[in-house]
Amino acid sequence: MWLPILGLILGVTLGLLSDLHIPQVYGNYLSIAVLAALDTLFGGIRAHLQQVYDDKVFVSGFFFNIALAAGLAFLGVHLGVDLYLAAIFAFGVRLFQNIAVIRRILLAKWTEKRQDSNVENAK
Repeated sequence: MWLPILGLILGVTLGLLSDLHIPQVYGNYLSIAVLAALDTLFGGIRAHLQQVYDDKVFVSGFFFNIALAAGLAFLGVHLGVDLYLAAIFAFGVRLFQNIAVIRRILLAKWTEKRQDSNVENAK
């Protein structure tokens, strides 16, 4: 679980320290790519907490989600339709669902740990 979080911290740090400017034309593509990456990151954390994490699924999902989202945005630009909004909606919903599940799992583990310590203290 620490590896995705370490990668996120490293990526944000490198992004803030670099003097890289993305042209406005690519703003939609970049926003979708970041949202797809965050969705995959939180999906990986959720899978780890549920003990079903697989490296191959995580890496392939990461690149496939980004390629699919960028492809939808590219197709939408050429068709004159805002298809990137569909990707933003889909990844946004999944992101919030993953965060909600992560929160529930962590709360359940915290509650269980607290109850176990109370039982041990009562003895």
